[in-house]
Amino acid sequence: MLEIEFRRFQSVAVLELAGNIDIDAANFIEQIGWCLESGYPDILCDFENINLVDYAGLSVLTIAYKNVLNHKGRMKFANVPAHVRRTFWLVGLDRSFEIYEDEKSALRSFQDDKIISEIQKKQLRRRFKRLDLDIDVGFKSGSRQEQFNPGKILNLSAVGMLVFAEKIYPLGEVLDVRMSLLPKPGIVEVEVKVVWLVQKEIQPQIYPGMGLEFYDLDSQKQKKIVKFVERNLPLSSISECL
Repeated sequence: MLEIEFRRFQSVAVLELAGNIDIDAANFIEQIGWCLESGYPDILCDFENINLVDYAGLSVLTIAYKNVLNHKGRMKFANVPAHVRRTFWLVGLDRSFEIYEDEKSALRSFQDDKIISEIQKKQLRRRFKRLDLDIDVGFKSGSRQEQFNPGKILNLSAVGMLVFAEKIYPLGEVLDVRMSLLPKPGIVEVEVKVVWLVQKEIQPQIYPGMGLEFYDLDSQKQKKIVKFVERNLPLSSISECL
């Protein structure tokens, strides 16, 4: 049977797993249920001592993962051995599961999520209007030498944008963005930070995608973006904001 040790780090339940996740690992689902009932919707699973995950085990993990999502929680994985990662990759679960190299970075990501959530709440109340779009955008990492990757801007505001693209960067990555806002102001180049990664289970219609917040944006560029947004808003949207 799968061995599970529970401990707590702030509001996160940390489960140290040892052994095999297979058909005999139903206790994992039970443990996840206990965590949710006990007020721990955020769960980190440490895979350092996992020897094997077979196809029955993948079903166990998927059931538990969906249960956490249904309770508006987050389940993440740390210290996942290479052979287990390969199993996730073979069945496409590497794109659904959040996997981190170590426990420290995984725990930090829970805190990052809270910061991002606060940003999003503020954006819902923000005075800046959001313009739905479908225009091309190019973006690349600001820390590496690489070509611009193509994408589509789905919406734009004075604080950031939502981009649909095949190439996705991790949270916190600073990117160089080049977009064409026609007829005015034309080509605009800005720096942004990745603050949200679209989750397929939650927003399948815009997956894969990223929420990008403007980073170190000067006031002149922000004014140009604000004018572009306001100039292109539908009249109904403008009246709703008055």
